[in-house]
Amino acid sequence: MQVKEIPKNRVEAVDCLHFIDGNFVASDKKFSNINPATEEVLGTVEEGGKKEVDAAVQAARRALKGEWKTITTQERSKILRRIGDIITERVEELAVLEALDTGKPYEMAVEMDIKRAAYNFYFFADYLTSMGTEAYQQDQQALHYAIRRPVGVVGMINPWNLPLLLLTWKLAPCLAAGNTAVMKPAEWTPMTATVLAEICKEAGVPDGVVNLVHGFGVDSAGAAITEHPDVDAVTFTGETTTGTAIMKAAAPTLKKLSFELGGKNPNIIFADSDVDEVIETTLKSSFMNQGEVCLCGSRIYVEEGLYDEFLDRFIEATKQLKVGDPFETGTKVGSVVSKEHYEKVMSYIEIAKEEGGNILTGGNRPEHMEKGYYINPTIITGLTKDSRCIREEIFGPVVTVVPFKKEEEVIEQANDTHYGLGATIWTNDLRRAHRVAQQIEAGIIWVNTWYLRDLRTPFGGMKQSGIGREGGAHSFEFYSELSNVTIKM
Repeated sequence: MQVKEIPKNRVEAVDCLHFIDGNFVASDKKFSNINPATEEVLGTVEEGGKKEVDAAVQAARRALKGEWKTITTQERSKILRRIGDIITERVEELAVLEALDTGKPYEMAVEMDIKRAAYNFYFFADYLTSMGTEAYQQDQQALHYAIRRPVGVVGMINPWNLPLLLLTWKLAPCLAAGNTAVMKPAEWTPMTATVLAEICKEAGVPDGVVNLVHGFGVDSAGAAITEHPDVDAVTFTGETTTGTAIMKAAAPTLKKLSFELGGKNPNIIFADSDVDEVIETTLKSSFMNQGEVCLCGSRIYVEEGLYDEFLDRFIEATKQLKVGDPFETGTKVGSVVSKEHYEKVMSYIEIAKEEGGNILTGGNRPEHMEKGYYINPTIITGLTKDSRCIREEIFGPVVTVVPFKKEEEVIEQANDTHYGLGATIWTNDLRRAHRVAQQIEAGIIWVNTWYLRDLRTPFGGMKQSGIGREGGAHSFEFYSELSNVTIKM
């Protein structure tokens, strides 16, 4: 797949093919790929189903026993590093495709999405070479040691909000552990996944190790992957209801599952915080990527002593954010990903009004954007803890702000959710920071920061926000199987 103009906001329409056993292939059905920022057709996408998935799975199964099985750890590490290098070489092209597919600002795609995608491969290329297992000497009777082997064929069902970043977060450790993969990108964002398949082949990944099938979820490629008896594990990032459906479909074959699901993350701001830093970071945690980040702090709780000052400054800073064309310099908020998602987010703003909420800024589309699915960053107050806009994941540039009096009160409100993915705590009181962090029911908790990641640390959610952890050794726990060997002395 070639992009001929970089970094223009007009590229020649591209067709996204499946990638199976080292070759790009078509199927009987296609669908259109729409640019959400302009509502124009970018190209066509092949629609796969059981036939294409079965071909991909069988290719992946054969590759497990072929050349890929005999490649040494050092050779595998070199291939992963080469994938990272090629992503880096093609950063502008990939950023263009990501901005066109998602509507996100091109500048953000360059700095975060694509550079982090390359780093995912660099990280696991290095981590792979230092991985160990465990060994135990049982007095003079026996020696016990563990050996690690690939889990097998891994199905990867990817979301549309950070398409390449999150796909590489799965594929890099998958390949590092010696597995083969069948990837299904979100139907709204197929382009960078298609290029990634091409990059893997160029980097020396043997045919059949990495496969790609485009399509939808129900009665399409997604369902076919989760139901296939020769898929050994499924990793999925997306909404909680889809995770539930995948769990049911995977149950008969007892596949290993790793889910990173929805979030309704609390952002807790105590009055002793550094207000300048709070405002700067809260703008990002609220509206980065149009609020289409599972870790966004969409429920903002502010201690009463700081509430009025915070709200005034936060509203003013929000109004300064440039909303518009993803390819214009300085754009901070682009379009949401699709018409369907635009209508969903706007419906929640109407729900907030019906529930007595006050729209302090935003709540509408920018007047200067005639086409595209744009929503002005929206701040809502006046909602109760039972409001749907406080309890349900909106996944757009919409946040609620609620005052609180006591520490115990805000901890209770923060935990009053079915989700448990992330949380942020702002305070300069060291004891309070530790005390509150240990009581928040979330898999990822930041203190005086947000979205600061070390890829060695466990990543994942509690409650209905996910199953399992990834990152560093935790990724290898999912992407490999351990066997214990006992030697009698």
